[in-house]
Amino acid sequence: MSEESTTPDLVEITRRASQAASRRDLDTLMTFYASDAVLDFSDSGMGTYEGVDAIRALIEDWVSIYESYETTADEILRLGENVLLTINTQVARLPGGSGSVRLHDAYVFLFEDGLIARHTAYRDIDEGRAAAERLVEERG
Repeated sequence: MSEESTTPDLVEITRRASQAASRRDLDTLMTFYASDAVLDFSDSGMGTYEGVDAIRALIEDWVSIYESYETTADEILRLGENVLLTINTQVARLPGGSGSVRLHDAYVFLFEDGLIARHTAYRDIDEGRAAAERLVEERG
């Protein structure tokens, strides 16, 4: 009799969360976050948000200003049992604009019980990678 793993596939969860964000499907996106999750965008000057309601409000405000918006997790790296690093590309166009805005950044995710407990964004990918590696070391 084979046993199925009860360990969640955090890479797949992260991929599905990124896809929901790209579709602007915030109902689905919020299901990937713990109710008391923290979203830290302080590296880009946007502050820190606690709880799914605050996180949803920020993301809703962020994507609503764009006529088109797409985010892609170009790389998803599991660096520790509960720590993932994503290298992302966001492409967006303002209403009436002919050009796109492109952002290349890194996210560090800390998971607890298969849900995102902490999501930290880094504008500098190398800083994000170093932060993720430190987090793995801290968590042993």
